[in-house]
Amino acid sequence: MSESEPTPPALTRAFVLAAGLGKRMRPVTATLPKPLVAVAGKALLDHALDRAAEVGITEAVVNVHWLADLIEGHLARRTEAPAIRISDERDALLETGGGVKKALPLLGPDPFVVFNADSFWLEGPAPNLARLVAEWDPEAMDILLLVAPTATSLGYEGKGDFVMGPDGGLERRGERAVAPFIYAGVAILKPALFADTPEGSFSLNLLFDRAIDRGRLFGLRLDGQWLHVGTPDAIAAAEERVRLSAQIP
Repeated sequence: MSESEPTPPALTRAFVLAAGLGKRMRPVTATLPKPLVAVAGKALLDHALDRAAEVGITEAVVNVHWLADLIEGHLARRTEAPAIRISDERDALLETGGGVKKALPLLGPDPFVVFNADSFWLEGPAPNLARLVAEWDPEAMDILLLVAPTATSLGYEGKGDFVMGPDGGLERRGERAVAPFIYAGVAILKPALFADTPEGSFSLNLLFDRAIDRGRLFGLRLDGQWLHVGTPDAIAAAEERVRLSAQIP
């Protein structure tokens, strides 16, 4: 960036998707919302919020629906940054895109970070969220995703989501049997992208695909290992992987 170009606004706000039903995690989530499932001694939601605070996020909006009172109570007991505001979806679950759109008045006009509440990974040499924030270029990008290698992600059995070009540009798997990268559940995006979107429930995939069409969806490869905590069995597997990683000198 040249000296004459304005510095993009700092990323200080985040949205955490915590409203889902957690159906694949049942029976655990019959009485405990998935964001409050503990891995490595801490709720998944707290892992996300603590990582946000580490990169300078000062305000986070968390949406709630399933067992919303439990999530609100848990957040009320937090004393650490970031400051929390609730986006209440008790009346209707709005999916990922609709959930963010409902919360836009709380998020402000500048780009922000979106987390899946269950996004969890083991770090490499440099913290991945700090890398993502440093990579963000609003002049070239509409959306920047943290993506993980499909082959090395723990607990993931799908075919992958994206193919990445040499410049970091992303395309869908399409007709390919498999794709090398999966969305790791963290993105940076612009509020203006929601201007022409449906009312009510819709997926963020709509915005991802529109950005692909414009050549403005980019990815950053996760340095470390993504742990897909999607089922009750995956909790134990993630705990074991964290334990083993702590033993590596």
